[in-house]
Amino acid sequence: MSTISNETIAKNFSLLSKLMEIHGENPFKIKSYANVVRVIEKYPTQLATMSINEIAAIKGVGDAIAQKILNQIATAHLPLLDKYLTETPAGVVEMLQIKGLGAKKVQTIWKELGIETMGELLYACNENRLLRYKGFGEKTQANIRQAIEFYQQSQGLFLYAQVDAIVQQIETQLKTNFPNVIFFICGKFREQQEIIDQLEWISDIESTDLITFSEKNNWTIKENENSTIHFSTPENVQLVFHIYPKDQLALQFFLHTGSEEFLTKWKSAFPNSLELPLNSEEEIFSKANIAFIPAYLRDYTTTIEKAKNNSLPNTIQTKDIRGIIHSHSDWSDGANTLREMATYVKASGMEYLVISDHSQSAFYANGLNAERVRQQHQEIDQLNQELAPFHIFKSIESDILYNGDLDYPAEILDSFDIVIASVHSILKMDEEKATSRILAAVNNPYTSILGHMTGRLLLSRAGYPVNHEAVIEACAANDVIIELNAHPRRLDLDWRWLTKALESNVLTSINPDAHSTEGCKVIQYGVLVGQKAELTAEQNLSSYTLEEMHDFVKRQKAKRKK
Repeated sequence: MSTISNETIAKNFSLLSKLMEIHGENPFKIKSYANVVRVIEKYPTQLATMSINEIAAIKGVGDAIAQKILNQIATAHLPLLDKYLTETPAGVVEMLQIKGLGAKKVQTIWKELGIETMGELLYACNENRLLRYKGFGEKTQANIRQAIEFYQQSQGLFLYAQVDAIVQQIETQLKTNFPNVIFFICGKFREQQEIIDQLEWISDIESTDLITFSEKNNWTIKENENSTIHFSTPENVQLVFHIYPKDQLALQFFLHTGSEEFLTKWKSAFPNSLELPLNSEEEIFSKANIAFIPAYLRDYTTTIEKAKNNSLPNTIQTKDIRGIIHSHSDWSDGANTLREMATYVKASGMEYLVISDHSQSAFYANGLNAERVRQQHQEIDQLNQELAPFHIFKSIESDILYNGDLDYPAEILDSFDIVIASVHSILKMDEEKATSRILAAVNNPYTSILGHMTGRLLLSRAGYPVNHEAVIEACAANDVIIELNAHPRRLDLDWRWLTKALESNVLTSINPDAHSTEGCKVIQYGVLVGQKAELTAEQNLSSYTLEEMHDFVKRQKAKRKK
């Protein structure tokens, strides 16, 4: 006999009522299950100790619900709940844990917006998509965003961008409190990995001083042994401090950065370079008589060979970005007007803006129909006269329809300087369908840039199963740029595949996919992962000068006429 508690039984009925409401079931049945939750929560006796007749006699329960309670007591399962759990995406069920999201709102999110994961919902909040639906005001959307971020932090994995500010804050505090102590951040953060599970430092600090400091900052000690101390912050960020004598810091700084493959190869090839004394990490490379390899290029052993031959590339820097490509205004789902976007980008020192609002099929994002496209182009013409020599290029983020077509007839597509083709809907595809759909768009002469190629949302949604080689080959053949979407939750195309694309002479474009002026700032995160792919400024479209962009547009328009 199960010892299931009243609390668990009540939670099961509560979840059942919510799932039934999401599925649009009979409101009377929903109400009966919702009402019994309060009855069970307040009942003074554990139901598991009672007979079915005693349970049925409780006011507000009745025979049918009593039988379901008895089933839970006997099996720890509620079969009807199991049925709805099977029929509901796990991410939709998870949304019910978010404060401020009741069943009706979750139903709208799932059924009308087509969102099935927490990450997709957070992304939709950041793109202001919820505001277009009844019951979702600006304040509600902001509250949902904050609640999701809090929930995801509790899961222990973070985007690089999420911990960036935390690292800066901790390092400032450490330097202030311990001005004579050395702290080197190492590990995944130093390597510029897109997902961070812990932040690591090498230091010569006294462990007792570090523990005292941690207590003042409300860090919890998780482990303390062998001169390595693990902490957890109130935000559930894992911190690791490796403590060594000062004369070992340079060596350990090197050994705690890079993949196992890279470090194993190095130890085998250059054992003498790791012998003490060492005054700096750079000295290790000098002893090996090869060029310094940046931390972000220590994933593979191939960079060791390039360093031997002095052929490491001059990778792209944020200062190399000359314009903002792929941005949205309030013509579709952006937060700022076109004028505000343009003046902000110009004031940032950029030479141009490529405005790429959503196309007509993106109804959820207030996509532009043909008439609104013409109206926006009139505004662009006027702004270009006012803001010259700064230039706004006419673009669109065209949905790739299910059959691979773009979202407008040829005469409308021809009015754009640049067409970014992206998949936004019907995301559940096998590899054959996903690949054929994208290939059709890449083969369309109007496609200039393939946007966020796999549709992934980091920590939230895996990308669709695309045949990367086939798509890269098609982009090379059709002179199509593959976007490196700089949004920290996308960073799509993955840098590991971007390396392959660059080897195939396919250019990329680091684009912020900005839905506000503030959103333009994420370009730096695209640069960080671009560096891991050994991307140079010459291989990046958004590093083109204004004159070079005009030439690019001319080539794209010529391609359409072939």
